Amino acid sequence: MLAMDVVDTLRHQQGLAVRELDTDAKEQQLIDKLRGIYRQQGIEVPDAILREGVAALAQSRFTYDPPAPGFGRTLARLYVGRKRWGRPVGVVLLALLALGVGYFGVWQPYQRGQAEQARVELAEGLPAQMDALYQTIFEETKVQQGVIDAEAIRTRGKTLAAEGNRAGAEKALADLTALRDRIRQDYTLRIVNRQGERSGFWTFPEINTDATNYYLVVEALDGDGNALSLPILNEENGETETVSVWGVRVSEAVYDAVVADKQDDGIIENNEIGRKSFGFLDVEYNVPVSGGAVTRW
Repeated sequence: MLAMDVVDTLRHQQGLAVRELDTDAKEQQLIDKLRGIYRQQGIEVPDAILREGVAALAQSRFTYDPPAPGFGRTLARLYVGRKRWGRPVGVVLLALLALGVGYFGVWQPYQRGQAEQARVELAEGLPAQMDALYQTIFEETKVQQGVIDAEAIRTRGKTLAAEGNRAGAEKALADLTALRDRIRQDYTLRIVNRQGERSGFWTFPEINTDATNYYLVVEALDGDGNALSLPILNEENGETETVSVWGVRVSEAVYDAVVADKQDDGIIENNEIGRKSFGFLDVEYNVPVSGGAVTRW
């Protein structure tokens, strides 16, 4: 300890140490001066200790030389200061780990599963549903046209499914469903005869103002008397609308007969103009019709 103190004294007396050691003065001269310094402080230091201190200063035994900058020094400094940066870095690493597990362990497998499910549905599920609908139509229809239409739609749908066209395949499936529902419909087509509502009307077609078109306003009623909403093609604009009341174009003679029937007592006795039966595609009319219809007037 005394030797270390001697070295420390020499460091604080750097001018003395340098001056003495840089000249040709002997080591004993430096020791004598050190002895004097300690005696002034009331401390008696043996010569052996003084010599050891002088030798230690020359050998830099008690001198700390910081390590040179480098990767190892950087790692050491990071390790020493780990309490300061460890917690926030740990939180960030845990967050990244959770994000990685969620993305690679949950989200990507889920996405692959969804894609595989969609592929299987398009390749197998939709065609199987088309086959089932076709079979139902084949068994329930009472007209050959129903089978022909169903076969054409099924073929188109399966072709689109094989090509990977999901939208087209789903459209074909919807068309088959609509055809099946159409075959199952059973309703009576009656002329509207209510207060405040027209039972018929006539118009001049835009393409031929010299002609006159006559229409009876009708509605489709099921077995319980409930009005049905059906898709009707409007012959004036070529658009199909789903409506519960529409106009059926008839001849002038049929129109005049209905007018006379209503003017008689305000009631249209012969108000049923057709019937759509289960298993059939179209309405069987009781009166001559042109096949045209309108949804607005």
